[in-house]
Amino acid sequence: MAKESMKARERKRQKLVDKYAEKRAKLKAEGDWEGLQKLPKNSSKVRLHNRCSITGRPKGYMRQFGVSRITFREMASDGLIPGVKKASW
Repeated sequence: MAKESMKARERKRQKLVDKYAEKRAKLKAEGDWEGLQKLPKNSSKVRLHNRCSITGRPKGYMRQFGVSRITFREMASDGLIPGVKKASW
């Protein structure tokens, strides 16, 4: 499980990205690179990293469900994800 500080840092970055999205798009359209430089670094969408919403695990992330592969497997086995069941043949 990831440290709470790592999860909090990622949430903080997401808030900054949401806050400055319009301003950043406007500056890019105008070609004002100096204005972009003055914005906070963490307001750039590129600095975000996908993490599991439950455990905070950064690797093995499944975009469609928003969780890591391990959490996905546990949830699917418990029947918590509708339409997903373990394959057997």
